[in-house]
Amino acid sequence: MRKEFLEAGKIVGTHGVRGELRVEPWCDSAEFLTGFKTLYWDNGATPVKVTGARVHKSLVLMKLEGVESATQGDLLRGKVLYLARKDAKLPEGRYFIQDLVDMKVEDADTGAVYGTLREVFQTGANDVYRIQGENGKEYLFPAVEQMIAETNLETGVIKVRPIPGIFDSEE
Repeated sequence: MRKEFLEAGKIVGTHGVRGELRVEPWCDSAEFLTGFKTLYWDNGATPVKVTGARVHKSLVLMKLEGVESATQGDLLRGKVLYLARKDAKLPEGRYFIQDLVDMKVEDADTGAVYGTLREVFQTGANDVYRIQGENGKEYLFPAVEQMIAETNLETGVIKVRPIPGIFDSEE
């Protein structure tokens, strides 16, 4: 089941004396996180208004309603911010990593089940899927367009066309 609220980033410190927060974004880019007017605390239970956000290096400098000093901001260090799925607009063919984790991975041509996607590594060039086979063995799979035939969030299945050697047994 897809979550209504997704982890967006974590407060890692303050910037200046007026309560601006340094937020480590947990999304493709810091710019993506600057587009939200409302974020949430406590797994989405409590909304908080974003009164300003800008990119600074790899972080987002964010001003939240009610946080007026560095002292108030320091109390929030380590807290996770959430975004509402309904507020996020993703381009066609893009997915939230949190939605992909635990999906079944199978061969697009043969239907063979390779395992379950357990983690996504963002390497810069392309993402890499860590897939755990039914036998417990782990495989690293490059998430490139040419090798992913279909991602179906409704059925929970990712259909792939792997190159030889990725899932081949050692026998």
